[in-house]
Amino acid sequence: MTKLLPRSFYARDTKKVAKDLLGKMLIRKLAGGTIKGKIVETEAYYGEEDPASHAFRGRTERAKIMWGIPGTAYIYLIYGMYYLFNIVTEKKGKAGAVLLRALDPQEGIGVMKRIRKIDEIKNLTNGPGKLTQAFAITNKEHRQDLISGSLIIEEGIREEFEITSATRIGVSAGGQAKLRFYIKGNKFVSKR
Repeated sequence: MTKLLPRSFYARDTKKVAKDLLGKMLIRKLAGGTIKGKIVETEAYYGEEDPASHAFRGRTERAKIMWGIPGTAYIYLIYGMYYLFNIVTEKKGKAGAVLLRALDPQEGIGVMKRIRKIDEIKNLTNGPGKLTQAFAITNKEHRQDLISGSLIIEEGIREEFEITSATRIGVSAGGQAKLRFYIKGNKFVSKR
């Protein structure tokens, strides 16, 4: 068993957290079994100074969680059909969040395939909407503490890999910032 990430891991600069999450293990406990995936792609979002961030317009009802407790799940729906899973970062009172964009499935692959109703492993978790579907993450997990509960992140197996930085995907304002990070060469990265 590997070590659970402590709250202090998340209570740091958002870009640093986004990079350091690569290689960590997302774990979900479901009635049908435990599923795990290695985090292979992330995006960093800052506060009111980041035009691509939900926090850019201030403490709206949707975005106020970004000023909250680091290590909290921030889940929202896009296009009326896909949930996206973010993790609150920075110290409480300063806005920040990291979007999980892709996972490398490690355990419970059969469960993930049943949930997503697909057989091809390559397309199981290679995008932010796909990974939330595979892990049965919905708005019910919004505000969940990632230090305990059915959705946690552990240290994972230490390994050497190269991190590539690129521009964020699907944003126009602030889109030129290289705040997307991924493990170079991993086949589950959503876009290279």
